[in-house]
Amino acid sequence: MRVLFISSWFPYPPDNGARIRTFNLIKRLARDHDITLLSFYRGEMCEARLAAMAGYAHAVHVVPYREFRPNRLRALGGFFAARPRSLVDTYNSEMQALVDRVVADVSDEPSADGSGDVSTNVAGGQAFDVIVACEMTTALYVASLSQFPRVLEDVELAVIYEQAARARSPVARVRYGLTWWKLSRYVARLLREFAGCTVVSAREQELIERIVPSYEGLAIVPNGVDLEVNSGDFGAPKPDTLIYSGALTYDANFDAMAFFLRDVLPLIRARRPNVHLRITGGYKGVPVDKLPLGAGVELTGYLEDIRPAVAQSWVCVVPLRVGAGTRLKILEAMALGTPVVSTSKGAEGLEVTPGEDILIADEPEEFADGVLRLLGDRDVRARLSINGRRLVEEKYSWERCGGRLERLLVEVSSSSSEESLG
Repeated sequence: MRVLFISSWFPYPPDNGARIRTFNLIKRLARDHDITLLSFYRGEMCEARLAAMAGYAHAVHVVPYREFRPNRLRALGGFFAARPRSLVDTYNSEMQALVDRVVADVSDEPSADGSGDVSTNVAGGQAFDVIVACEMTTALYVASLSQFPRVLEDVELAVIYEQAARARSPVARVRYGLTWWKLSRYVARLLREFAGCTVVSAREQELIERIVPSYEGLAIVPNGVDLEVNSGDFGAPKPDTLIYSGALTYDANFDAMAFFLRDVLPLIRARRPNVHLRITGGYKGVPVDKLPLGAGVELTGYLEDIRPAVAQSWVCVVPLRVGAGTRLKILEAMALGTPVVSTSKGAEGLEVTPGEDILIADEPEEFADGVLRLLGDRDVRARLSINGRRLVEEKYSWERCGGRLERLLVEVSSSSSEESLG
């Protein structure tokens, strides 16, 4: 198939959840199909990053991302807009023009920039068997392209739904309730234009089915892990070491660490005072002074290769209390043989067996007991390490997850072709 893939994150380097997912799905699809990638990028773009993706894509085109900037006047206007305000504020006319040029003057011949070319200039158009819009931020640019079958990849609704469901004050109930009402109505309208839609978990599937009960093109494509990349010797685990892999610039990660440092770590230290916690990922602009860091807590900042840090830890802690999706940090830790203690929210969407391939705990005392159990029992650590690796091999390889997306794209493309012939 010829696939037009539009991404809200430039996939390389695959160093956060969105990039990791997009990179590995494209890598899997590129093995048997021709990919044209249109992508936003943040920060600086360089030839090395473009060239890395050119190894998987027929052509690569990029435009800078327009950051969301809060504004009271726009907020008032957004209150009355049909689309969610975040989508309105980040709409990028440059990306729309790029999409229009790529698909204009459709022919069966390759575009003028040719196979493997890396360019932001597009001449002529292409015929595509299917278009993949990655996340709702890219759906706007292809919603009107009814001549192509389209798939909306990785729809995420649970975060907004839970904010509305958990709201307590009257102001919060109105604010989040309106946001959820607007988002759900928008998604219902949007899916009328898309032949297929993917979500990462059964929880997200339930919400889509609630909004659009009769929608037939829905598929679960969970997050996965690169088993080959996460295999090998990255150093021996060090006693009494814990790790949390996640940038504190993301609110859910900051909340998780605030909870762990305040309510859980002191209980662990009371029995094992030499415990050392490493928190990886960026924290620029984050009020880390509000976190009770103290001795034995290390902020590593961004690590180009996180694998040694995870593999050399005795326990990966995932004390998440908010958020949605399936946690790549858990899958990567399991692939590297590092036992995991997680909250129910952190492990949400994963087909895990508590006590066999992961420990689950939600209250501070239970979470601390789980960590202490692993630190104090080599046999339990070994069992979770072996079983965790087996779980990701059987259910969460990118080969398997990418195959699910491929089957949906083939089905959508084939159905469209049959309708055209009919």
